[in-house]
Amino acid sequence: MWARLTVTVGGSGLGLRASSECLLRVTAVGCAGKRQQDRRDFSAEAALKKTPLFDFHRNHGGKMVEFAGWSMPVQYKDSHIASHMHTREHCSIFDVSHMLQTKIYGKDRVKFMESLVVADITELKDNQGTLSLFTNENGGIIDDLIVTKTDQGYLYVVSNAGCADKDSSHMKARLAEYKADGFDVDLEFIDEALIALQGPTMAQVLQTGLKGDLSKLTFMTSTLVTVFGIPDCRVTRCGYTGEDGVEISVPRLRVVELAEKLLSNSEVKLAGLGARDSLRLEAGLCLYGNDIDETTTPVEASLVWTIGSVLILVTVYS
Repeated sequence: MWARLTVTVGGSGLGLRASSECLLRVTAVGCAGKRQQDRRDFSAEAALKKTPLFDFHRNHGGKMVEFAGWSMPVQYKDSHIASHMHTREHCSIFDVSHMLQTKIYGKDRVKFMESLVVADITELKDNQGTLSLFTNENGGIIDDLIVTKTDQGYLYVVSNAGCADKDSSHMKARLAEYKADGFDVDLEFIDEALIALQGPTMAQVLQTGLKGDLSKLTFMTSTLVTVFGIPDCRVTRCGYTGEDGVEISVPRLRVVELAEKLLSNSEVKLAGLGARDSLRLEAGLCLYGNDIDETTTPVEASLVWTIGSVLILVTVYS
């Protein structure tokens, strides 16, 4: 839309009126459209769930994107490749607080969990974990997860953010069946932060914040400790990058404090979803929704090693 503009000067100051003497593009419609789009973008962002590190990410230059209903950093000021390589050569912090963390209590907790996953939980030692799979009635993979048999009277389970709703529904449905049959079992979905510290220098960085000897925490074992003065942190030696690493479940009100203490070490940088995906791909690790889903069985996914020996025997001889 175009119009002409004449400029006149009167006693009260500068006056503007439309005429046929000069061209002016009227942008009111465009401005209104932009405001509407901005409002839609703001509403969409506001609707996303945020981890306790959301503001921390923004303050450190994190580029936030939508992932599984969460606002998560895809990368920071460094390039994707630089972040990837830093993790391979040093170590990086990944925010994985969007993942579902669950505690399973009760004297029948192991039996309950073994009714849901393919792992042999009974054979795990205290504070030992294993990668396992939720499967449906056809043997398809509902999700992959890590189950840890703690010495604190509960199983600690971490499963994928993208499957959180169906995982929790799956567990709650089975819980109702077990309770109806008189079994002693209960679920607690915990609202703690979760960060992963991954890379070859992880141990030297984290050891400075621990009183105990980190070398005694071997792969897929877990412990409840104080980390850099923050009590009640569950540290599990595992990760999804192919590097040595840990995942630390930490009280949400103190996770920024922990992240800042880790970042004070020059070995440590922040890394986002982009690097996490390329690192796991380079290491040949499955990603749910890309490589496996409910139409894929553990055998088809080359994940037979996740199936407990007892379950294999039952399958073979049934």
